[in-house]
Amino acid sequence: MNHKKTLPFSEITEKQKQTWSSGDFNQIARQNWAMGEALCNAADPLPGQRVLDVACGSGTAALVAERRYCEVTGVDYVPELIDRAKLRAKANGQKINFLTGDAQDLPFDDNSFDIILSVYGVQFAPDQEKAANEMLRVCKPGGLIALASPLPEGWSGDFFAVHAKYNPPPPEVTSPLRWGTEKGVQQLLGRGCSSIEISKQKVLQYYKSTDHALEVFSRWFGPTIQASQKLNDGERKNLLQDIKTVFDRYNQATDGRAIVENIYLQILATKK
Repeated sequence: MNHKKTLPFSEITEKQKQTWSSGDFNQIARQNWAMGEALCNAADPLPGQRVLDVACGSGTAALVAERRYCEVTGVDYVPELIDRAKLRAKANGQKINFLTGDAQDLPFDDNSFDIILSVYGVQFAPDQEKAANEMLRVCKPGGLIALASPLPEGWSGDFFAVHAKYNPPPPEVTSPLRWGTEKGVQQLLGRGCSSIEISKQKVLQYYKSTDHALEVFSRWFGPTIQASQKLNDGERKNLLQDIKTVFDRYNQATDGRAIVENIYLQILATKK
């Protein structure tokens, strides 16, 4: 008989909050600007439209959308990240409504937004079906859900596989890489959408070297920090070496610098 303990999604969500509040995710999100720009260009929000950035982190996509004079809201369940997003918007003179809230229980009325964005954000919600349903619920009929999702292959797939090796997720949690597959996207959003356009896009991440890339993630990236804290010295050394190997594998530079290729899935789903 299997007596393995299972955790409710609420408890998993609380543990995730602790993970993502470790370090300073804004130091990682700075590499996501290109994805935020590309996603906004593809979704093409127009002035005056209501835009929601789900699991917005420190506000990457929201800040891009506001430059088009949209009415932008950003929501994330980590208060520290919302504080950073507010600080960034204030420094730029941008008016964005940043709120603490859960992608699995969005604090908005039905049919509230013309466009919903998420860059490597909503994909990490443990209850994927609920998060997908919430985006469909708050999106207006004919509105657009635009996502930049990590792929199971390439840099993202290898990077997250290393972390799962050393710090396995709870068995109840489906991999966020499901959002990086056509099948997964259709399962999660297909029933509520009239069309879904899927394409692979490339972004480059820039570091002084792959050693510098490792330093950035080991110092600032919550999942790396949390995994490291659970390991002994030998295991921690292996984790960091495996992460560096991933950066080396996708580094396109040949002069000692690091220009790391990341292929991701761009999703443009139109709500029925």
